[in-house]
Amino acid sequence: MKNLLLLFSALAVTATLAAQPVKRIGIIGLDTSHSTAFTELLNGDSDDPLVREFEVVAAYPYGSTVIPSSYERIPGYIREVERHGVRIVDSIDELIAVSDCILLETNDGHPHLEQATQVFRSGKTCYIDKPLGATLAEVLAIRELARRYGCPVFSSSALRFSPENVRLHEGAYGPVLGADCYSPHKVEPTHPDFGFYGIHGVETLYTLMGTGCREVSRLHSKQGDIVTGVWEDGRLGTFRAIVEGPAIYGGTAYTSDGAVPAGGYAGYKVLLDQICTYFNTGISPVSLDETVEIFAFMEASNLSLRRGGKAVRLDEVMKKAEKEARKLLKKLP
Repeated sequence: MKNLLLLFSALAVTATLAAQPVKRIGIIGLDTSHSTAFTELLNGDSDDPLVREFEVVAAYPYGSTVIPSSYERIPGYIREVERHGVRIVDSIDELIAVSDCILLETNDGHPHLEQATQVFRSGKTCYIDKPLGATLAEVLAIRELARRYGCPVFSSSALRFSPENVRLHEGAYGPVLGADCYSPHKVEPTHPDFGFYGIHGVETLYTLMGTGCREVSRLHSKQGDIVTGVWEDGRLGTFRAIVEGPAIYGGTAYTSDGAVPAGGYAGYKVLLDQICTYFNTGISPVSLDETVEIFAFMEASNLSLRRGGKAVRLDEVMKKAEKEARKLLKKLP
């Protein structure tokens, strides 16, 4: 009798899931492996109840026009997502028309402002993959537009949701008193330093430390960089950008319980779970203000380098970027 009840219960859950309309996801940008990874996870044979609520139905493939390692991938990635039943469309407007929510995946941060504007105007919920924008000014402009249109915004590295980083963030080992984090840094001439790839390690640092950094200073050599941040409460956090050496992600959090290793890359599923929940609720798990501060941290580090390693306050770079953001907003159609 007990087994029969369990069977009926399982059948009822299955029937309920089957009766619920699948939410349609549209992808902007097939110039990054994130697009194909998310499509495979969403349109594959996963029995995860959350994932089964969604399906990638369409993709607008473009896309960076200036980064060869990005735009050269597009033809192959088109073929790959088509194998998962994804329809290729000719415009973002066409994509929006057939989608309930949007994954803005373009690998180049520069087009994000214009692309996000089209999505915000539609009222569709949008996840914007890293980098949110190529520059701090573009990120501020995106934040302002999101506020104007009343749209939620979620952008994050997958490193933030590594299980160990989540535990540290939630205080499982006591308050984080300081942290040292590291990740690879691939120099991309079209983007300010760290914004294109080193952001993974900076986001890890912020996951552990939270917001409130006052100033940063940067030490540089051909092997990489070390950026030291001083938080308003006196805590110290460092980011090591690895240029020459292994492509590794991680760090150390100093807590009231002792030193705890930070989490490294744990796959895309941990991020996709957060994205799907966000699409259901419209509530971002990461404050947009925190994402802005991450970009201010990186921009201040770049200014510190130009000044020979002298400390630079984040409010200095914010003031300059706010003026640039206003100019960008005036140029939008």
